[in-house]
Amino acid sequence: MLFVVFAYFLLQTNKYTITSIPYQVLNLVGAILLFISLCVHFNLGSLVIEIFWILITLYGMAKNLKRKKIEI
Repeated sequence: MLFVVFAYFLLQTNKYTITSIPYQVLNLVGAILLFISLCVHFNLGSLVIEIFWILITLYGMAKNLKRKKIEI
């Protein structure tokens, strides 16, 4: 959870933007760690949220990487 909160803090303090790869990596790592934790201490609602969080983050990363590749 600390990774997700820290990423959000960096976003709110304008250290990262929503499209910056470091922000998205922090978000992804945090979501994966929370997912692993939820596999041990199961909670269906939270597990579903984390799955969507991971998928949406991966989508955003792919979209941003594709856009940066086109810009080069």
